[in-house]
Amino acid sequence: MRETAGERWGRRIVLTLLALFVVIPLYVMVTSAAKPLQDVQNGFTWWPSRPTLQPFVDMWSTVPLARYLVNSLVVSSIAAVCSVAVAIFAAFAVSRYRFRGRGVFSVTVLSTQMFPGILFLLPLFLIYVNLGNTTGIELYASRLGLVITYLTFSLPFSIWMLVGYFDSIPRGLDEAAQVDGAGPLRTLFQVILPAAVPGVVAVTVYAFMTAWGEVLFASVMTDEGSRTLAVGLQGYSTQFNVYWNQVMAASLVVSVPVVAGFLALQRYFVAGLTAGAVK
Repeated sequence: MRETAGERWGRRIVLTLLALFVVIPLYVMVTSAAKPLQDVQNGFTWWPSRPTLQPFVDMWSTVPLARYLVNSLVVSSIAAVCSVAVAIFAAFAVSRYRFRGRGVFSVTVLSTQMFPGILFLLPLFLIYVNLGNTTGIELYASRLGLVITYLTFSLPFSIWMLVGYFDSIPRGLDEAAQVDGAGPLRTLFQVILPAAVPGVVAVTVYAFMTAWGEVLFASVMTDEGSRTLAVGLQGYSTQFNVYWNQVMAASLVVSVPVVAGFLALQRYFVAGLTAGAVK
């Protein structure tokens, strides 16, 4: 059907409104980061009266932002890699083999997504504290403890996503590899994984983003030395003042690695989300 003039203008108006909905908050963030604190606290203006880059300098000394950034990168990267590594083997077993308890395992993995994260907060806190008191293994207020915490809710969803993607890969590839003498591990690494790159990338991005922006567990399970960005940005709010210009500047800086990584992997990410949707 040919698009009418009214439909064309309606589409343009809707797209323009959606674009403004996305661009205006980003514009306000950028302009606020280029204002002195007094200008931000006064009445709102669309353009800085005295543009300055000083907030981008001060934000590193007001709070230990560099340490928080390193903690977030380390924790999020390790959690994503571990989640994907374990999920690949689990999803391959569920997708390609029929074994006793397979259905129960699949339902259990999926059912974990029904429970809110706060339900696990107190049990994990008590386990970490008691484990440290009895064995000396300090998981509380450590990067390792935070990685394990993030695996509890990123790993089940990663398995579920990869099972759907592996199911979409023809089993004829497995059979051809077996005819050539390949075992299960060789089939997985040389046949299935090369065909599953978009799905693996999608799961990796999901696991990384989940850990990167998590606040609830990071606010309880960390101290000053292991604190992540999601919690560390609250340090710009003091008892007497809120450094809004530095908050905006820090938010822009810490979003650069995530945005750059997402743009670089976008085509894999989109393909991985849609490939297992239709069988």
